[in-house]
Amino acid sequence: QVQLVESGGGLVQAGGSLRLSCAASGSIFRVNAMGWYRQAPGKLRELVAIFSSGGKTNYADSVKGRFTISADNTKNTVYLQMNSLKPDDTAVYYCNANIKEYFNYQNMDYWGKGTLVTVSS
Repeated sequence: QVQLVESGGGLVQAGGSLRLSCAASGSIFRVNAMGWYRQAPGKLRELVAIFSSGGKTNYADSVKGRFTISADNTKNTVYLQMNSLKPDDTAVYYCNANIKEYFNYQNMDYWGKGTLVTVSS
């Protein structure tokens, strides 16, 4: 049993900043990767950023230079620092993690319930 809990969403004006956090807890042997996706109303869920084991990162082109993903491996937590926010960034942001579980050592994908980010113009 693994759970992801996101926090940090809210309302911000264009040009402002927010910092999202996602903490994984439960029967975790190893976190292979954690990342953030987002979904706006009427849109498909899209990748925002991923932090993989070894410190490799990937970003959507739309957020490069504005967003930074980081992780605290000792806490199984990933962060998304969002700067220079635009109205187009408005979406529900979902944390995702690929985790090797204890005992069965099975790699599984988990999703958080999402945190809403609203950027006003």
